[in-house]
Parts: sequence; C-alpha cells; structure tokens
Amino acid sequence: MAWTEWKRTDVAGCKQEEIIYEKKYRDKGGGVARILFNRPQRMNSFTEKGIQELCLCLDNASNDSTIGVVVISAVGDHFGTGGDVEWEAGPSFRYLFLSSTGYNRIIRFCRKPIIAAVKGYCIGGSHHLAYFCDFTIAADNAIFGQNGPRVGSPAHGFVVSYLARVVGAKKAREIWMLCRRYTAQEALQMGLANKVVPVKQLDAEVDQWCDELMDISPTCLSLVKASFDGDIDYMDGDFGRYLVQMAPDFFDGEEVKEAQQAFFEKRTPNFWKNRMPKDAGS
Repeated sequence: MAWTEWKRTDVAGCKQEEIIYEKKYRDKGGGVARILFNRPQRMNSFTEKGIQELCLCLDNASNDSTIGVVVISAVGDHFGTGGDVEWEAGPSFRYLFLSSTGYNRIIRFCRKPIIAAVKGYCIGGSHHLAYFCDFTIAADNAIFGQNGPRVGSPAHGFVVSYLARVVGAKKAREIWMLCRRYTAQEALQMGLANKVVPVKQLDAEVDQWCDELMDISPTCLSLVKASFDGDIDYMDGDFGRYLVQMAPDFFDGEEVKEAQQAFFEKRTPNFWKNRMPKDAGS
C-alpha cells in the first residue's frame, strides 16, 4: 500500500486558524481527510473558531465522494483539553452553548467513518468529541477524562448520556461526576478506545485502519453508521434544554465564577463557600 503526501485542502468560509485540514489518497483508490487541532501552545484547547472550522471541514469530507474515512487528531503532543477556559469565561461561549447542539451532532451526521487518533491529553470537550467518533486509536501516552463540572462548563444532555452507551452507566457517571483521569490502557479496558499502540506507531496504525475501512463498501458503511446513530436519535436535541430549565442563571452565578477563578489560580474550587449559612460549623 502506498499513499500520497498529505495536501492541505481549502474549504469555503474556513480560514483554518485553529485547525489544519488535509487529504491524502491510496494508490489503489480512496482517500482520507484529516482534521488537526492546531493550538499546541494551548494544549489544543479550542474556541468558537475551532468548532466552526471543525464543522465546516467535516461537512466537506462528508460530501466528498473521493473520501472514505475522516481522521481527527492534533498538532503537537496532545489531542486536546476541550474548550479554552479563557474563551469560556467570555460572552461568546454563553451564546454558543445556548444556541447550538455542538460538534457532536456534526460528527454523527458525517456520512464517513471517523477515527479519533489520540495522544497525550484528551480532556473535556476534546474527550467527548473522541467518544462520539466511530473509532478511537490511542497512543500509549494518552490520558482521558472529563473536566466540565470542575471548571464550570455545564455540558449536559446527549453529550453526557451517550457515554453510558460506550462504557456503561456506572462508569459513565464516574467519568462525568468525579472528573478523574484514565490511562490509555484503562480506556481500552472500559471501551473508550479500540486499540492502544506506542505513540511512534500511532499514524501507521491509523493508516492501517483507514486502508481496511476503504476496502469495505462506502455506501454500506454509511448505512451501518446511520443505523448505530439512529439508536440515539431520541437523545439528540436535549443539549441546552436542561440548563434553560434547571439553571437559567448559571452563567451569572457564583459557581461558574468560582470554577473559572480557581482554574486560573491553579487551586481546587470551593463551590460551597457561598451556599453555607454564616454560622455553619460553629
């Protein structure tokens, strides 16, 4: 098997400021589209720009008849640490959160199999991006975990509940409620990853999976993917709803301010200091 070199690909409306989008092709036909998060100086945390660019590139790959597989990975040492907390502390995050179902839906709607090629940290929004992908190939240095409840990012709805389909209800609650970190081997054992390889072999392993997938009927793969995703259609659409119903003033409240301030000060947040009566514990 021989591949062409990766070639950067332009997409209308996508400046590629936070991502790099490229394609390569096999000598026997069929291509791979790769989306790389490109903020290594911020451990590949993303902002609204990165999300928009990701969605535009996924749409391009989904509608390109020469592409058989999509790979999502990153430049540098880490897959990603989710939303940039400095961005999340600003006004645009609130609007995006309340008005969008997010990139997890776009991953589901892409008609091509998607592989998350994970190395280093895969945390928060980057983590649930990976578990919504069809496959996850992990380097042996990968670290998985959620972070939203710790930093005041109120992810909920199908973004959270779908994890129970991946690892089971008890483990999913542990991951989301305790915000612990898990090694690549632990991720493999619980079903978060399909394969773990040494970091130097990650790209070669991903190429092998892409090659194998492109020897399968692309139309049948699209039908199979849609069939699996159809099982969670009833979940889709509840993103944002619980926040509006249960905590409409969350973004103006003390919890999110304390979470963000603690993150910037590199300390454990105290979410109870403003909830307790002044004479509590006396």
